[in-house]
Amino acid sequence: MNTPNLTWAQRDGAVNWHPFTPIKTAGEAVAIVRGEGAYLYDEKGKRYIDAISSWWVNLHGHAHPYIAEQVYEQLRTLEHVIFAGFTHPSAVALSEALLAVLPENQQKVFYSDNGSTAVEVALKMALQYAYNRGEKKTKILAFRQGYHGDTFGAMAVSGRSGWTEPFAELLFDVIHIDLPTADNLPEIQAIIDQHADQIACFVYEPLVLGAGGMIMYEAEHLDALMRYCRSKDILLVQDEIFVGFGRTGRMFAANHLTAQPDMMCLSKGLTGGTMPLGVTTCTGAIHEVFRTDNVYGTLFHGHSFTANPLACRAALASIELLKREETQAAISRILLRHEAFRARVATLVRIHSVRQCGTILAMNLGSDDKDSYFRNQWKPVFAALLDQGILLRPLGNVLYLVPPYCANDADLDYIYDAIIGVLG
Repeated sequence: MNTPNLTWAQRDGAVNWHPFTPIKTAGEAVAIVRGEGAYLYDEKGKRYIDAISSWWVNLHGHAHPYIAEQVYEQLRTLEHVIFAGFTHPSAVALSEALLAVLPENQQKVFYSDNGSTAVEVALKMALQYAYNRGEKKTKILAFRQGYHGDTFGAMAVSGRSGWTEPFAELLFDVIHIDLPTADNLPEIQAIIDQHADQIACFVYEPLVLGAGGMIMYEAEHLDALMRYCRSKDILLVQDEIFVGFGRTGRMFAANHLTAQPDMMCLSKGLTGGTMPLGVTTCTGAIHEVFRTDNVYGTLFHGHSFTANPLACRAALASIELLKREETQAAISRILLRHEAFRARVATLVRIHSVRQCGTILAMNLGSDDKDSYFRNQWKPVFAALLDQGILLRPLGNVLYLVPPYCANDADLDYIYDAIIGVLG
Protein backbone atom coordinates (compact mmCIF):
# COMPACT_ATOMS: atom_id res chain seq x y z
CA MET A 1 0.00 0.00 0.00
CA ASN A 2 1.61 3.24 -1.15
CA THR A 3 0.41 6.10 1.07
CA PRO A 4 3.18 8.75 1.02
CA ASN A 5 0.83 11.69 1.66
CA LEU A 6 -0.84 10.26 4.74
CA THR A 7 0.32 10.63 8.34
CA TRP A 8 1.20 7.59 10.43
CA ALA A 9 -2.02 8.14 12.40
CA GLN A 10 -4.08 8.12 9.19
CA ARG A 11 -2.36 5.00 7.93
CA ASP A 12 -2.94 3.38 11.30
CA GLY A 13 -6.67 4.05 11.09
CA ALA A 14 -6.83 2.18 7.81
CA VAL A 15 -5.23 -1.03 9.06
CA ASN A 16 -5.10 -1.41 12.86
CA TRP A 17 -7.56 -2.52 15.56
CA HIS A 18 -6.58 -1.16 18.99
CA PRO A 19 -7.12 -2.80 22.41
CA PHE A 20 -9.75 -1.58 24.90
CA THR A 21 -10.89 0.96 22.31
CA PRO A 22 -14.54 1.48 21.22
CA ILE A 23 -14.20 1.62 17.45
CA LYS A 24 -17.05 4.02 16.70
CA THR A 25 -15.93 6.77 19.10
CA ALA A 26 -12.19 6.16 19.19
CA GLY A 27 -10.97 8.99 17.02
CA GLU A 28 -7.49 9.10 15.57
CA ALA A 29 -4.65 7.43 17.48
CA VAL A 30 -1.62 9.46 18.54
CA ALA A 31 1.34 8.24 16.47
CA ILE A 32 4.47 8.00 18.64
CA VAL A 33 7.69 7.85 16.64
CA ARG A 34 10.36 8.12 19.33
CA GLY A 35 10.96 7.72 23.05
CA GLU A 36 13.69 8.94 25.35
CA GLY A 37 13.72 8.60 29.12
CA ALA A 38 10.33 9.55 30.57
CA TYR A 39 9.25 11.16 27.29
CA LEU A 40 7.43 10.13 24.13
CA TYR A 41 7.44 12.15 20.90
CA ASP A 42 4.66 12.08 18.31
CA GLU A 43 5.00 12.44 14.55
CA LYS A 44 4.44 16.19 14.81
CA GLY A 45 7.28 16.56 17.28
CA LYS A 46 5.13 17.09 20.38
CA ARG A 47 6.58 15.71 23.63
CA TYR A 48 4.57 13.81 26.24
CA ILE A 49 5.55 12.72 29.75
CA ASP A 50 4.71 9.02 29.96
CA ALA A 51 3.13 9.18 33.42
CA ILE A 52 1.68 5.64 33.24
CA SER A 53 4.83 3.91 31.99
CA SER A 54 3.06 2.85 28.79
CA TRP A 55 0.55 0.56 30.50
CA TRP A 56 2.76 0.04 33.56
CA VAL A 57 5.64 -1.73 31.80
CA ASN A 58 8.40 0.87 31.54
CA LEU A 59 10.68 1.06 34.57
CA HIS A 60 13.83 2.91 33.51
CA GLY A 61 12.71 5.11 30.63
CA HIS A 62 12.24 4.65 26.91
CA ALA A 63 15.09 3.54 24.64
CA HIS A 64 17.36 2.97 27.61
CA PRO A 65 20.89 2.76 26.18
CA TYR A 66 22.13 -0.01 28.49
CA ILE A 67 19.17 -2.31 27.77
CA ALA A 68 19.49 -1.52 24.05
CA GLU A 69 23.19 -2.43 24.10
CA GLN A 70 22.53 -5.72 25.86
CA VAL A 71 19.73 -6.70 23.47
CA TYR A 72 21.88 -5.73 20.46
CA GLU A 73 24.73 -7.90 21.72
CA GLN A 74 22.32 -10.79 22.21
CA LEU A 75 20.82 -10.28 18.75
CA ARG A 76 24.26 -10.62 17.20
CA THR A 77 24.85 -13.84 19.16
CA LEU A 78 21.56 -15.78 19.32
CA GLU A 79 18.11 -14.43 18.54
CA HIS A 80 16.08 -17.54 19.46
CA VAL A 81 16.23 -21.26 20.09
CA ILE A 82 13.61 -23.84 20.94
CA PHE A 83 13.34 -24.19 24.74
CA ALA A 84 12.05 -27.79 24.82
CA GLY A 85 15.14 -29.87 25.44
CA PHE A 86 17.46 -26.89 24.82
CA THR A 87 18.56 -23.91 26.87
CA HIS A 88 20.78 -20.84 26.52
CA PRO A 89 22.90 -18.67 28.84
CA SER A 90 20.48 -15.72 29.08
CA ALA A 91 17.59 -17.90 30.28
CA VAL A 92 19.79 -19.60 32.87
CA ALA A 93 21.25 -16.31 34.09
CA LEU A 94 17.83 -14.62 34.25
CA SER A 95 16.32 -17.47 36.29
CA GLU A 96 19.26 -17.29 38.67
CA ALA A 97 18.86 -13.52 38.98
CA LEU A 98 15.11 -13.75 39.60
CA LEU A 99 15.32 -16.50 42.19
CA ALA A 100 17.96 -14.48 44.02
CA VAL A 101 15.52 -11.60 44.62
CA LEU A 102 12.22 -13.51 44.94
CA PRO A 103 11.05 -15.14 48.20
CA GLU A 104 13.43 -17.98 49.01
CA ASN A 105 10.75 -20.65 48.62
CA GLN A 106 10.55 -19.90 44.87
CA GLN A 107 12.88 -22.42 43.23
CA LYS A 108 11.82 -23.02 39.63
CA VAL A 109 11.08 -20.69 36.69
CA PHE A 110 8.68 -21.38 33.81
CA TYR A 111 8.79 -18.93 30.90
CA SER A 112 5.94 -17.70 28.71
CA ASP A 113 5.11 -14.60 26.67
CA ASN A 114 3.12 -12.10 28.77
CA GLY A 115 1.10 -11.57 31.93
CA SER A 116 -1.99 -13.46 30.83
CA THR A 117 0.05 -16.50 29.84
CA ALA A 118 1.97 -16.37 33.12
CA VAL A 119 -1.38 -16.67 34.92
CA GLU A 120 -2.55 -19.43 32.55
CA VAL A 121 0.59 -21.42 33.39
CA ALA A 122 0.02 -20.97 37.12
CA LEU A 123 -3.60 -22.12 36.88
CA LYS A 124 -2.60 -25.20 34.89
CA MET A 125 0.19 -25.94 37.36
CA ALA A 126 -2.23 -25.72 40.29
CA LEU A 127 -4.95 -27.83 38.69
CA GLN A 128 -2.53 -30.46 37.43
CA TYR A 129 -0.70 -30.48 40.77
CA ALA A 130 -3.93 -31.78 42.30
CA TYR A 131 -4.52 -34.15 39.36
CA ASN A 132 -1.03 -35.63 39.64
CA ARG A 133 -1.61 -36.24 43.34
CA GLY A 134 -4.89 -38.02 42.66
CA GLU A 135 -7.03 -35.22 44.06
CA LYS A 136 -10.14 -33.84 42.39
CA LYS A 137 -9.72 -30.11 42.86
CA THR A 138 -11.25 -28.10 40.04
CA LYS A 139 -12.31 -24.79 41.61
CA ILE A 140 -10.34 -21.54 41.87
CA LEU A 141 -10.64 -18.89 44.59
CA ALA A 142 -10.21 -15.27 43.45
CA PHE A 143 -11.14 -11.70 44.31
CA ARG A 144 -14.42 -10.33 43.01
CA GLN A 145 -12.79 -7.18 41.59
CA GLY A 146 -9.53 -8.74 40.43
CA TYR A 147 -8.06 -8.72 36.95
CA HIS A 148 -5.53 -11.25 35.67
CA GLY A 149 -5.61 -10.95 31.88
CA ASP A 150 -7.67 -11.49 28.75
CA THR A 151 -6.98 -15.10 27.76
CA PHE A 152 -9.75 -17.45 28.83
CA GLY A 153 -8.25 -18.86 32.01
CA ALA A 154 -6.99 -15.46 33.17
CA MET A 155 -10.35 -13.93 32.25
CA ALA A 156 -12.23 -16.60 34.20
CA VAL A 157 -10.38 -15.87 37.43
CA SER A 158 -10.86 -12.13 36.98
CA GLY A 159 -13.94 -10.31 38.23
CA ARG A 160 -17.08 -10.54 36.15
CA SER A 161 -17.82 -7.29 34.31
CA GLY A 162 -18.71 -5.82 30.94
CA TRP A 163 -15.29 -7.01 29.77
CA THR A 164 -16.21 -10.66 30.29
CA GLU A 165 -19.98 -10.56 29.62
CA PRO A 166 -19.84 -11.89 26.01
CA PHE A 167 -17.98 -14.98 27.25
CA ALA A 168 -19.78 -15.51 30.57
CA GLU A 169 -21.20 -18.95 29.73
CA LEU A 170 -17.78 -20.24 28.66
CA LEU A 171 -15.80 -19.25 31.76
CA PHE A 172 -15.01 -22.00 34.26
CA ASP A 173 -16.26 -22.09 37.82
CA VAL A 174 -14.61 -19.60 40.18
CA ILE A 175 -15.43 -18.79 43.80
CA HIS A 176 -15.21 -15.02 44.04
CA ILE A 177 -14.65 -13.33 47.39
CA ASP A 178 -14.36 -9.74 48.61
CA LEU A 179 -11.08 -8.16 49.57
CA PRO A 180 -10.19 -9.13 53.15
CA THR A 181 -10.75 -6.71 56.02
CA ALA A 182 -10.65 -7.09 59.77
CA ASP A 183 -14.46 -7.32 59.72
CA ASN A 184 -15.10 -9.78 56.88
CA LEU A 185 -12.31 -12.34 57.37
CA PRO A 186 -14.58 -14.74 59.30
CA GLU A 187 -17.15 -14.60 56.49
CA ILE A 188 -14.48 -15.28 53.85
CA GLN A 189 -13.10 -18.15 55.91
CA ALA A 190 -16.58 -19.67 56.11
CA ILE A 191 -16.87 -19.55 52.30
CA ILE A 192 -13.48 -21.25 51.99
CA ASP A 193 -14.55 -23.93 54.48
CA GLN A 194 -17.55 -24.81 52.31
CA HIS A 195 -15.39 -25.54 49.26
CA ALA A 196 -11.89 -26.21 50.63
CA ASP A 197 -11.64 -29.80 49.43
CA GLN A 198 -12.42 -28.64 45.86
CA ILE A 199 -10.24 -25.51 45.65
CA ALA A 200 -6.97 -26.01 43.78
CA CYS A 201 -5.61 -22.50 44.36
CA PHE A 202 -6.25 -18.94 45.43
CA VAL A 203 -5.10 -16.43 42.77
CA TYR A 204 -4.80 -12.79 43.80
CA GLU A 205 -3.19 -9.43 43.14
CA PRO A 206 -1.35 -8.43 46.32
CA LEU A 207 -1.94 -4.97 47.85
CA VAL A 208 -3.24 -3.31 44.66
CA LEU A 209 -5.93 -4.48 42.23
CA GLY A 210 -4.71 -2.69 39.11
CA ALA A 211 -7.16 -2.79 36.21
CA GLY A 212 -10.04 -3.27 38.67
CA GLY A 213 -9.61 0.39 39.63
CA MET A 214 -6.32 0.70 41.53
CA ILE A 215 -8.07 -0.69 44.60
CA MET A 216 -5.71 -0.93 47.58
CA TYR A 217 -5.93 -3.08 50.70
CA GLU A 218 -3.85 -3.97 53.73
CA ALA A 219 -0.98 -6.46 53.77
CA GLU A 220 -1.93 -7.76 57.22
CA HIS A 221 -5.37 -8.86 56.03
CA LEU A 222 -3.93 -10.56 52.95
CA ASP A 223 -1.40 -12.29 55.21
CA ALA A 224 -4.22 -13.67 57.33
CA LEU A 225 -6.13 -14.89 54.28
CA MET A 226 -3.03 -16.51 52.79
CA ARG A 227 -2.27 -18.36 56.02
CA TYR A 228 -5.84 -19.61 56.22
CA CYS A 229 -5.75 -20.91 52.65
CA ARG A 230 -2.47 -22.67 53.37
CA SER A 231 -4.03 -24.35 56.42
CA LYS A 232 -6.64 -25.77 54.03
CA ASP A 233 -4.01 -27.07 51.54
CA ILE A 234 -4.97 -24.44 48.96
CA LEU A 235 -2.08 -23.29 46.75
CA LEU A 236 -1.33 -19.56 46.69
CA VAL A 237 -0.82 -17.92 43.28
CA GLN A 238 0.48 -14.35 43.66
CA ASP A 239 -0.03 -12.19 40.57
CA GLU A 240 2.73 -9.55 40.76
CA ILE A 241 2.49 -8.72 37.06
CA PHE A 242 1.67 -5.08 37.84
CA VAL A 243 3.04 -4.51 41.33
CA GLY A 244 6.38 -6.29 40.92
CA PHE A 245 9.80 -4.71 40.38
CA GLY A 246 9.54 -1.78 42.76
CA ARG A 247 6.06 -0.41 42.13
CA THR A 248 4.99 -0.85 45.78
CA GLY A 249 8.19 0.77 47.06
CA ARG A 250 9.85 -2.61 47.60
CA MET A 251 11.18 -5.07 45.04
CA PHE A 252 7.99 -7.16 45.21
CA ALA A 253 4.70 -6.93 47.07
CA ALA A 254 5.83 -10.20 48.66
CA ASN A 255 8.36 -8.14 50.61
CA HIS A 256 5.46 -6.51 52.49
CA LEU A 257 4.06 -9.91 53.56
CA THR A 258 5.00 -12.52 56.12
CA ALA A 259 3.14 -15.35 54.34
CA GLN A 260 4.69 -16.37 51.03
CA PRO A 261 3.06 -17.74 47.86
CA ASP A 262 3.51 -21.13 46.23
CA MET A 263 3.63 -19.54 42.78
CA MET A 264 4.32 -16.06 41.45
CA CYS A 265 3.39 -14.52 38.10
CA LEU A 266 5.61 -11.79 36.63
CA SER A 267 5.58 -9.74 33.42
CA LYS A 268 5.14 -6.02 32.53
CA GLY A 269 8.23 -4.46 34.17
CA LEU A 270 10.17 -7.72 33.86
CA THR A 271 12.05 -6.53 30.77
CA GLY A 272 11.97 -2.88 31.76
CA GLY A 273 9.18 -2.41 29.22
CA THR A 274 11.38 -3.43 26.29
CA MET A 275 9.60 -6.50 24.95
CA PRO A 276 7.09 -9.20 25.96
CA LEU A 277 8.10 -11.85 28.49
CA GLY A 278 6.18 -13.76 31.13
CA VAL A 279 7.40 -15.80 34.09
CA THR A 280 5.69 -18.20 36.47
CA THR A 281 7.81 -19.30 39.42
CA CYS A 282 6.99 -22.07 41.86
CA THR A 283 8.26 -23.95 44.89
CA GLY A 284 10.38 -27.04 44.63
CA ALA A 285 7.53 -29.07 46.14
CA ILE A 286 5.22 -28.18 43.25
CA HIS A 287 7.91 -28.97 40.69
CA GLU A 288 8.53 -32.40 42.26
CA VAL A 289 4.91 -33.46 41.79
CA PHE A 290 5.50 -33.20 38.03
CA ARG A 291 8.58 -35.44 38.25
CA THR A 292 6.83 -38.69 37.45
CA ASP A 293 7.17 -41.88 35.39
CA ASN A 294 3.69 -41.23 34.00
CA VAL A 295 4.12 -39.19 30.82
CA TYR A 296 0.64 -37.75 31.29
CA GLY A 297 1.90 -36.10 34.45
CA THR A 298 4.02 -33.73 32.35
CA LEU A 299 3.03 -30.07 32.20
CA PHE A 300 2.14 -29.90 28.51
CA HIS A 301 2.39 -26.16 28.05
CA GLY A 302 4.72 -24.05 25.93
CA HIS A 303 5.04 -21.20 23.46
CA SER A 304 7.10 -20.86 20.32
CA PHE A 305 9.04 -17.97 21.83
CA THR A 306 9.39 -19.43 25.33
CA ALA A 307 12.47 -17.93 27.08
CA ASN A 308 13.35 -15.86 24.02
CA PRO A 309 17.03 -14.90 24.41
CA LEU A 310 16.45 -11.25 23.45
CA ALA A 311 13.71 -10.83 26.06
CA CYS A 312 15.74 -12.68 28.70
CA ARG A 313 18.75 -10.43 28.03
CA ALA A 314 16.56 -7.33 28.32
CA ALA A 315 15.19 -8.59 31.62
CA LEU A 316 18.67 -9.26 32.94
CA ALA A 317 19.69 -5.71 32.08
CA SER A 318 16.54 -4.30 33.68
CA ILE A 319 17.11 -6.20 36.93
CA GLU A 320 20.69 -4.97 37.04
CA LEU A 321 19.47 -1.38 36.63
CA LEU A 322 16.74 -1.92 39.23
CA LYS A 323 19.22 -3.08 41.86
CA ARG A 324 21.44 0.00 41.47
CA GLU A 325 21.45 2.49 44.34
CA GLU A 326 20.36 5.37 42.12
CA THR A 327 17.25 3.46 40.99
CA GLN A 328 16.28 2.56 44.54
CA ALA A 329 16.81 6.20 45.52
CA ALA A 330 14.57 7.29 42.62
CA ILE A 331 11.79 4.94 43.78
CA SER A 332 11.99 6.39 47.29
CA ARG A 333 11.98 9.93 45.89
CA ILE A 334 8.86 9.32 43.77
CA LEU A 335 7.13 7.70 46.73
CA LEU A 336 7.77 10.76 48.92
CA ARG A 337 6.76 13.21 46.17
CA HIS A 338 3.47 11.32 45.74
CA GLU A 339 2.85 11.51 49.49
CA ALA A 340 3.24 15.29 49.45
CA PHE A 341 0.94 15.64 46.43
CA ARG A 342 -1.76 13.52 48.09
CA ALA A 343 -2.29 16.24 50.68
CA ARG A 344 -2.78 18.85 47.95
CA VAL A 345 -5.11 16.91 45.70
CA ALA A 346 -7.24 15.52 48.53
CA THR A 347 -8.69 19.00 49.11
CA LEU A 348 -10.29 19.17 45.65
CA VAL A 349 -14.07 18.86 45.56
CA ARG A 350 -13.98 16.77 42.37
CA ILE A 351 -11.64 14.18 43.90
CA HIS A 352 -12.43 11.28 46.23
CA SER A 353 -10.52 8.33 47.69
CA VAL A 354 -6.95 9.53 47.13
CA ARG A 355 -4.72 6.51 47.78
CA GLN A 356 -1.13 5.41 47.36
CA CYS A 357 0.98 2.28 47.43
CA GLY A 358 4.64 3.02 46.76
CA THR A 359 5.01 4.74 43.39
CA ILE A 360 1.35 4.05 42.52
CA LEU A 361 -0.98 6.98 43.20
CA ALA A 362 -4.71 6.88 42.42
CA MET A 363 -7.84 8.96 42.96
CA ASN A 364 -11.49 8.84 41.94
CA LEU A 365 -13.04 11.51 39.74
CA GLY A 366 -16.60 12.57 40.44
CA SER A 367 -18.98 13.21 43.31
CA ASP A 368 -18.81 9.80 45.00
CA ASP A 369 -16.34 7.13 46.03
CA LYS A 370 -17.51 4.52 43.54
CA ASP A 371 -15.26 3.55 40.66
CA SER A 372 -16.06 2.01 37.30
CA TYR A 373 -14.18 1.53 34.05
CA PHE A 374 -17.37 2.44 32.16
CA ARG A 375 -17.91 5.87 33.70
CA ASN A 376 -17.03 8.70 31.32
CA GLN A 377 -15.29 11.22 33.59
CA TRP A 378 -11.95 10.20 32.11
CA LYS A 379 -12.51 11.53 28.60
CA PRO A 380 -12.24 15.31 29.16
CA VAL A 381 -9.51 14.82 31.78
CA PHE A 382 -7.48 12.60 29.45
CA ALA A 383 -7.87 15.09 26.58
CA ALA A 384 -6.96 18.11 28.73
CA LEU A 385 -3.83 16.47 30.14
CA LEU A 386 -2.77 15.09 26.77
CA ASP A 387 -3.07 18.61 25.36
CA GLN A 388 -0.56 19.68 28.04
CA GLY A 389 1.82 16.92 27.04
CA ILE A 390 0.99 14.41 29.78
CA LEU A 391 -0.02 10.82 29.07
CA LEU A 392 -2.45 9.76 31.80
CA ARG A 393 -5.07 7.24 30.67
CA PRO A 394 -7.65 6.92 33.48
CA LEU A 395 -9.45 3.65 34.24
CA GLY A 396 -12.94 5.05 33.80
CA ASN A 397 -13.24 7.55 36.65
CA VAL A 398 -10.01 6.42 38.33
CA LEU A 399 -7.08 8.73 37.59
CA TYR A 400 -3.73 7.23 38.47
CA LEU A 401 0.00 7.85 38.23
CA VAL A 402 2.57 5.10 37.62
CA PRO A 403 5.65 7.00 36.39
CA PRO A 404 8.90 5.42 35.21
CA TYR A 405 11.63 5.65 37.84
CA CYS A 406 13.61 8.10 35.70
CA ALA A 407 10.88 10.76 36.00
CA ASN A 408 12.54 13.77 37.62
CA ASP A 409 11.12 16.26 40.12
CA ALA A 410 10.36 18.80 37.41
CA ASP A 411 8.35 16.18 35.49
CA LEU A 412 6.42 15.23 38.61
CA ASP A 413 5.71 18.85 39.58
CA TYR A 414 4.47 19.56 36.07
CA ILE A 415 2.11 16.55 36.26
CA TYR A 416 0.87 17.45 39.74
CA ASP A 417 0.23 21.08 38.80
CA ALA A 418 -1.57 20.06 35.61
CA ILE A 419 -3.89 17.72 37.54
CA ILE A 420 -4.69 20.50 40.02
CA GLY A 421 -5.30 22.86 37.11
CA VAL A 422 -7.66 20.48 35.32
CA LEU A 423 -9.56 19.30 38.40
CA GLY A 424 -9.30 22.31 40.73
